[in-house]
Amino acid sequence: MLIQFNFKNFKSFREEATLDLSAAKMTEFSDRVVTIGSEKILPVAAIYGANASGKSNIYNAFEYMSDYVAESFRYGGEEEKFEQFRPTPFLFDSTSADAESSFEVYFTLPGDKAEKTYNYGFCINKEGVTEEWLNVKAKTARKYNTVFYRGISDEELDLSGFPKSSRDNIQVALEKQVLIISLGAKLKIGKCKDIRDWFLANEFADFADPVTNFFLSRRLPKGFVEDKNVQQKVVEYFASFDEHIREFRVEKVPGDGDSNGHKSSADESFKINALHKKIDSDEMAEIPLSLESAGTLKMFALYPELQEVLEKGSVFFIDELNARLHPLLVRNFLLTFLNPEINKNHAQLIFTTHDTWQLSNQLLRRDEIWFVQKDERGVSSLYSLADFVDEAGVRIRKDENYEKNYMVGKYGAIPELRQIDVLQENRKKRLQAYASLLREGELNGQKGQNR
Repeated sequence: MLIQFNFKNFKSFREEATLDLSAAKMTEFSDRVVTIGSEKILPVAAIYGANASGKSNIYNAFEYMSDYVAESFRYGGEEEKFEQFRPTPFLFDSTSADAESSFEVYFTLPGDKAEKTYNYGFCINKEGVTEEWLNVKAKTARKYNTVFYRGISDEELDLSGFPKSSRDNIQVALEKQVLIISLGAKLKIGKCKDIRDWFLANEFADFADPVTNFFLSRRLPKGFVEDKNVQQKVVEYFASFDEHIREFRVEKVPGDGDSNGHKSSADESFKINALHKKIDSDEMAEIPLSLESAGTLKMFALYPELQEVLEKGSVFFIDELNARLHPLLVRNFLLTFLNPEINKNHAQLIFTTHDTWQLSNQLLRRDEIWFVQKDERGVSSLYSLADFVDEAGVRIRKDENYEKNYMVGKYGAIPELRQIDVLQENRKKRLQAYASLLREGELNGQKGQNR
């Protein structure tokens, strides 16, 4: 499980930002807190903020870290490839634009009976990796032990947590653009592979991106094509919000498929029809899945990742969860993660949203609610409702109306609205132009009379 994510100098976040999923000392919904070793961890984090405040940049930062861990072994000596995959720093001051960006996580591995806690991170600049570290803490230990540490120079390379043969292989192959975790996993070093696989197990869905939306909608759940039981599970999943779909019919499409095609895991094309019961008979009406509502298509797109994270106990990070979904449907989705009887493997959901209906003390703990605020300099900051202190220096109580207080600006992280007067201004300009034409016509008429 993810315990904490820290990052710095990435896009609109100039200073270090911390998304902390460790449970604070509070009484509400204590039954959902997961205890692993000495850690108490939350299953959900909801991130609120104005448009363009930087909410999506938190998603982007975690996705960037995951992608770089998985792929950096490909960039060794490849300057052009690395150039395209460098992180974007804060660009609105000259110091940050040339400074390194940093990414760090604290987490536990699913199924680890020893219940160890890991701390992994790296710093990266325009040239390559400037620092990287992996530390581990036993269940009953107070301090972390170093598995490896890497600085800029060769003298700052400590691989003492690896066997000698692994140390030698890493030293021979390591390049400045490559992470030790990424290289070590490629070299089949167990400790590196475990960390890399933790990142790979996490899922991402960016519903603010039309391209991502398109590809998500074409992805099929595992076993959907050949297994009627899987199709029935999807029908039952849909029944939680729409009972009209009774089953699916799947046809393989020759070639590249058509506008109704969906990609399976084998990269083949299929035409999927949703079967609805007719109101006047027991027969079924077939509708191409692509003609279902946008909300139904989004829920279909979410299902494969939901299936994966619930099975693996991994992290599901969603940008704009509320887009095209009714608030009750969003709440039902959240309850899947908040219910320990359903979420048996301790999967986690982190999501950005504008859906204030979920800002309720009947649904979320104060430490599960986060806000992003951007100041007049374009610098974003991230803070939790549990840590928020009002103007009187008082912390927020658990019985407050979170939604109402947020909408009136008590917690910050809302748009600063001004009157949209551009239409009024255009109308004023048209009237002025019309008046000018009238005056010009009157003057011309007077000139004609004088002649």
